[in-house]
Amino acid sequence: MPYEWDEWAINALTAIEPHEVQQALAADRRWPRPAVDPSGLRVLTIWARTRAGRALIVAVYHSSGHTWKIIGAREMRADELAEFAKWEERDE
Repeated sequence: MPYEWDEWAINALTAIEPHEVQQALAADRRWPRPAVDPSGLRVLTIWARTRAGRALIVAVYHSSGHTWKIIGAREMRADELAEFAKWEERDE
């Protein structure tokens, strides 16, 4: 599935490198979870780890065809990381 992002989304990354976002999206083990952003836009969040093990949440939305737009990424909070770790254990 191809991912694209606009320059504003890359510039909005805080303490996360674009290659880390790409690693999370390409990870073998991803936990897709639907969400709604503050403006009401329905998004899909992808919970995954980078190759170095950093736990990220990446938000994307369906653009057209098989293309998804990346609109943001952040590191998981402690409560999210605990939930994700439980999912990882269940899904092994």
